[in-house]
Amino acid sequence: MQKAIIGTKVGMTQIFDEAGRVIPVTVIQAGPCVVTQVRTEERDGYKAVQLGYQDIAERKLPKGERGHLAAAGVMKKHLKEFALEGEYKTGDVIKADMFAAGDRVDVTGVSKGKGYAGVIKRHGFHRTAVSHGGGPVHRHQGSMGSATDSSRVFPGKKMAGHMGSEQVTVLNLDVVKADAELGVIAVRGAVPGPRGGLVYMRNSVKNA
Repeated sequence: MQKAIIGTKVGMTQIFDEAGRVIPVTVIQAGPCVVTQVRTEERDGYKAVQLGYQDIAERKLPKGERGHLAAAGVMKKHLKEFALEGEYKTGDVIKADMFAAGDRVDVTGVSKGKGYAGVIKRHGFHRTAVSHGGGPVHRHQGSMGSATDSSRVFPGKKMAGHMGSEQVTVLNLDVVKADAELGVIAVRGAVPGPRGGLVYMRNSVKNA
């Protein structure tokens, strides 16, 4: 059965299993999410369920989005579609108990932004020897390899530039604990993004 939920990264901590071993986990505030729309094969050409997460004042939403969410009777800041299986209807609430300990999940988030970074930090380049006569170019990129033949730099060339702040999905994370009362899910390992960052959690595609 396909399962998914929207949440917020709380941060990392550690818990102990029955054998007393330390397990590093990321705590995610998962839901509650409200079904804001159900896509059907007949009307939309595909099946999906749109979830809404985090309440927001109606005045802060665009007019078109307010009208769209009025059908569900809620105003939500984040919307995301998932190909969920099962019978859902507008207004249904999805909570953290959708997942249970032992599940394998894929978590998607936006990685931390690092700003403008050089090739050493961004791509792991080596610097030149810091010796006399080296000049102020110890951390520079050096030759880009272009000559008269190509007369250009090919796309994808490893160069200095904007680093981070991109969508990243971590696959096959184990759900260690799911607390429906607190609405949190603890997954083993790291999750992309800063504390408070938005994350999407769904069944692992490699274990479907």
